[in-house]
Amino acid sequence: MRVTLSDVAKQFAREKVFTGVDHVFEAGSRTALLGPNGSGKSTLLQVVAGALVPTKGTVEHALGGSSLQQEQVYRHVSIAAPYLDLYEDLSLRETLETHARFKPFLAGETPASVAKTAFLEKHLEKPVSNFSSGMKQRLKLALAILSDTPLLDAEGIAWYRELLLANLDGRTLLVASNRQAEETFACVASVEVVKWK
Repeated sequence: MRVTLSDVAKQFAREKVFTGVDHVFEAGSRTALLGPNGSGKSTLLQVVAGALVPTKGTVEHALGGSSLQQEQVYRHVSIAAPYLDLYEDLSLRETLETHARFKPFLAGETPASVAKTAFLEKHLEKPVSNFSSGMKQRLKLALAILSDTPLLDAEGIAWYRELLLANLDGRTLLVASNRQAEETFACVASVEVVKWK
């Protein structure tokens, strides 16, 4: 997926998070968004992913040379982040099956294989509300990485290195980081978010 930001700004009430962002994330690129806490990395990721609408400017998502309508973008983007919640009243099996209805898994992946990849195969019938924070984070990352989407956005956790490298083929990757090498190892380019603040 190719994502083009043109003079993008995001503001919450009177707080300007960033202004004047012009950048093209080419299809298949691997980019780290770098900056200190509070610099707007997560907000920018949400704008790029189509989860937040910019206050100013335009964000264009193109897949295979064709523009996507805003309401179609979510089907083509995978996000794993601490601030995103899971449906905790569902069992793991129900969570995986529900997710697959909205975003199919990569070819060959099933709810059972995704659970196994996240080291959660023994917990398929357990409610997600009973999972530890580490189990929930592994589930979020597995759902993001193993969904069949062209844009992948992940906030780092050490175990995802092998899983990510094995499933990057031709996908666009954005990682938000405070310059931690274990999170940005797969990126070949970086963008300093703080310069837009």
